[in-house]
Amino acid sequence: MSIIQDFLRYNRQMMLPEIGDSGQEKLKKAKVIVIGAGGLGCPILQYMATAGVGTIGIVDFDKIELHNLHRQILYTEQQVGNSKALTAKSVLKTLNPLIHVISFEEKLTTENAAQIIMDFDIVVDGCDNFETRYLVNDTCVKLGKSLIYGSILKFEGQIAVFNHNGNKNLRDLFPEPPNPKDVPNCNFNGVMGTLPGIIGTMMAHETLKLIMDLPTLENELVLYNTLEWSFTKLKF
Repeated sequence: MSIIQDFLRYNRQMMLPEIGDSGQEKLKKAKVIVIGAGGLGCPILQYMATAGVGTIGIVDFDKIELHNLHRQILYTEQQVGNSKALTAKSVLKTLNPLIHVISFEEKLTTENAAQIIMDFDIVVDGCDNFETRYLVNDTCVKLGKSLIYGSILKFEGQIAVFNHNGNKNLRDLFPEPPNPKDVPNCNFNGVMGTLPGIIGTMMAHETLKLIMDLPTLENELVLYNTLEWSFTKLKF
């Protein structure tokens, strides 16, 4: 891609002195993999693509369902029943044909996690269950990969950056996953449709900052209550 094309597409962010040509070049060379193409994954993927992240990986084995559509903004009703990973890849290529998108239409497991993640620089966790969250975290620790973490429920969300430049990881904050039976989830407790957009965009924002070596969260967990607009940052 030429310098002129770069400027025409990305000039509004390249005008920021903290980004400039060098920051855009870092985005272009970056390889980011997003685990989950659901409520959080959709806005994360959308902003990764439009910002110019050069290589984006998508991991999701699920199919699009009608009840996804109120919050999973990459999909339409005509795509119900289609693969999320493949559909998201197609949409991202439409949004920005200059980037490279790789889809993994499979469930992340202890057998394949390292192989899938190893070729990417940064991992963004947009999954919806603790089993996968801890698998992603442990794989990032094993491979030395930076991890952007986020979760949502009802009107509340949280984000953190784990395992980056010697920072702590998920197990330093929560050593063991809770019993799934004791954990509320969106399937049974619901979620405001705009919440994944808010938290997912915050996760994308933090990912872009990390790529461009801008200040990011350091051993901090952000808790965001969007019903009361309360914002708390906890050190750990």
